Amino acid sequence: MAKRRNPLADPKNRAAQTQMVHGGTERSQHGETAEAIFVNSGYVYPSSAEAEARFKGESHGYIYSRFSNPTVEMFQNRIALLEGAEAARATATGMAAVTTAMMSLVRAGDHVVSARALFGSCRYVVEDFLPRWGVTSTLVDGRDSKNFAKAMRPNTKAVFLETPTNPTLELVDIKAVAKIAHAHGARLVVDNVFATPMLQRPLELGADLVVYSATKHIDGQGRVLGGVILGSKELIEGDIHTFIRQTGPSMSPFNAWVLLKGLETLDIRVAQMSKSAAAIADFLAEHSKVGKVFYPHHKSHPQYRLGKAQMKSGSTMLAFEVKGGKRAAFRLADALAVFRISNNLGDAKSIVTHPATTTHQRIGEKARAELGITDSLLRLSVGLEAETDLIADLEFGLAQA
Repeated sequence: MAKRRNPLADPKNRAAQTQMVHGGTERSQHGETAEAIFVNSGYVYPSSAEAEARFKGESHGYIYSRFSNPTVEMFQNRIALLEGAEAARATATGMAAVTTAMMSLVRAGDHVVSARALFGSCRYVVEDFLPRWGVTSTLVDGRDSKNFAKAMRPNTKAVFLETPTNPTLELVDIKAVAKIAHAHGARLVVDNVFATPMLQRPLELGADLVVYSATKHIDGQGRVLGGVILGSKELIEGDIHTFIRQTGPSMSPFNAWVLLKGLETLDIRVAQMSKSAAAIADFLAEHSKVGKVFYPHHKSHPQYRLGKAQMKSGSTMLAFEVKGGKRAAFRLADALAVFRISNNLGDAKSIVTHPATTTHQRIGEKARAELGITDSLLRLSVGLEAETDLIADLEFGLAQA
């Protein structure tokens, strides 16, 4: 009688929680339990013929850690399984992932359409950096998908967006924009950092590439920098791999190992943080000193229905306007004891940020006004502290505002 193969031996049959613990793991001859860290730069070949085959791409194996490394590959394979992507490439930072993805898709003379609501550095890449190399760009209000259709040109090769947006948590209809991009022969790139792969799956909604700052939720403890690009084998193993190989925005093996550890707890961290964020949104919405609350799964959000349809829950992130402008916002933030003032997000520790003077100060007053980034706006990244402590901390801060 033939021995029956366990279906779970195929990683694709495993649940996301199992993928995050076991996915992509490869063990050396020593049989280590935790993933090994391979910090070497180069590799030895068993023969000259094998070296030739690897350089030609005819044999799978490692050549140089700038573009392939066993620890980094384990991270890439694990997050690809989690995301439901055919392939992934890791980068040194989240911005390296964004820049690599965009530069790999365009050539001089091409055009990019982007949602205008972006993290400051992402907007810099689209608005200032790409045009230096002959790639023009058009920024649109991403809340209405028709704006993307109106901006498309015959030479549009890439569409870029983030949803929910940083910092006002606007939403973009990924499925609708994907159809528009593909109808014009363009590729859609989605920055999914606020939602994480646990709450939103852009590839399933039609995106061609998904990018993350792995520094955020994937690490989740403020330890290392990293980024990752996910998509089809055609895109990832083609122009994106070539760009990384030739220009070198590579992830270090140590950082890849830390991020592998982060993936093991990503699901339970995001679930708890999102639960607390929803409770905080409810609290803030009822407070007399709060003007607006921005949270995709709160009924006051103007795109509430899209948020419920597109996202599993409302994110670990939220924003709100405190009455009294910049002075009140600063007084509130300075009075907090559990929330700490920082510009990071997705951390186990709760963070408060004043975007107008930090993450989005460079884009200018006019652009901030267009995006609703007022001097009274504060962005919260909700951590793993007790929900009751977080609400009490905000209640005290609001009293000082």
